[in-house]
Amino acid sequence: MKKNEGFTLIELAIVVAIIGILSTFAFGFFGENVIASNRTEGRAALQTASATLEKCKSLYGSYNNANCGYADFNSESNYYAISVARTATTFTLTATPVAGQPQANDADCTAITLTNTHVKGGTGTDPTECW
Repeated sequence: MKKNEGFTLIELAIVVAIIGILSTFAFGFFGENVIASNRTEGRAALQTASATLEKCKSLYGSYNNANCGYADFNSESNYYAISVARTATTFTLTATPVAGQPQANDADCTAITLTNTHVKGGTGTDPTECW
């Protein structure tokens, strides 16, 4: 008699189930890391905007001088909308995730902030993750 070789249907189903379970955990972990790494774009945009406003103050003596022509903008990949609240002597920059972009799912950090005194902050379920 010749012995049958190969896998049974049950063995194959068990392997597929194990792979499915492992990939679910891996995808969840990977997705969180992508969102966390995209925060770098928001932080970089805030730093760039801060440097622009500091240059404005150096040249014109205030953060809100009309010659600066500074306006709100979106970050490079459009993940964050950058807004500025400024007076002659202070500013607060805020990076808010753009709706429809991956960062809109970031519950840990719903907004990243930076002030003229370089105070870094954020809002969300875990604001310490913002910076």
